[in-house]
Amino acid sequence: MFKFVIGKVVSPMRLYTSTSSIRRITLGNFVNFNSFWVRPLLISIPSQQRYATLNQIKRGGGKRRIRRATESPDLEMCPLKKGVVVRVMILKPKKPNSAQRKAARVRLSNGKVISAYIPGEGHNAQEHSVVFVRGGRVKDLPGVKYHLVRGAMDLSGVANRVNARSKYGVKKPAKE
Repeated sequence: MFKFVIGKVVSPMRLYTSTSSIRRITLGNFVNFNSFWVRPLLISIPSQQRYATLNQIKRGGGKRRIRRATESPDLEMCPLKKGVVVRVMILKPKKPNSAQRKAARVRLSNGKVISAYIPGEGHNAQEHSVVFVRGGRVKDLPGVKYHLVRGAMDLSGVANRVNARSKYGVKKPAKE
């Protein structure tokens, strides 16, 4: 009626050793055949998924958190990447806006070529300039998901800037 596979013969002292994620198949705990202790065959079963406890669920746990896709994927989860300007260009924004936005094609250090916006009035970026690229899209320029950092590497800060200087790479003016 029962098929029972007998494992190896062990000493009574080794009967109570435990192994993780292994389940014993027994007819009782152990079988005694004429003063020989026989340990049943151990069968490995894959460890089961660990569920959240009721307290963890109450606190909002147990749910798989879906990581939101990054808005600047070519930076590869880095805050900044170094790049070389391939081309400086002037783009026109989409409707209803009308302007001439300064932008640049930049080859990043990982080999990817991206379009980046040059913030502020006036710039000294030209082909082969080494620049820092950060994330941040420009809403009215399709496909432009990056900004160049002013005041870093070869890109100078904005001239004659008084307010919001840190965003445009301008040092504090000397007191007179």
